[in-house]
Amino acid sequence: MEALTNNEEQVMQIIWELKKALVRDVLNQFPEPKPPYTTLASVIKQLENKGYLDHKTYGNTHEYFPIISKKAYQHSSFNLLVKNYFEGSAKNVLSFMVKEDKLSDKDIQDLEKMVENLKKKSS
Repeated sequence: MEALTNNEEQVMQIIWELKKALVRDVLNQFPEPKPPYTTLASVIKQLENKGYLDHKTYGNTHEYFPIISKKAYQHSSFNLLVKNYFEGSAKNVLSFMVKEDKLSDKDIQDLEKMVENLKKKSS
């Protein structure tokens, strides 16, 4: 799966939420300042070329829809992040989050419960 630029990812977030959309539908979801219509249309075309989107044609209008799910993208992106920045180790990810104070006490309790459930399943 080819990596997305920040702009492409922002557009995909909108299309995943809408499920299917015309360029103007995506544009309407953008915060101010909105990009020019033609710029957005180019980004959508790039996403189609990368295999993230496809479209149905109605006359001169294209309705775009995702062909890669948000979950599949999350999975691929997270695995790449772990591989490139944390030596492929989930332990290193959690260690980083603890050191950066990104885990609340509730998060830690939830993780402990998940680990316990995992241990029970593997026994």
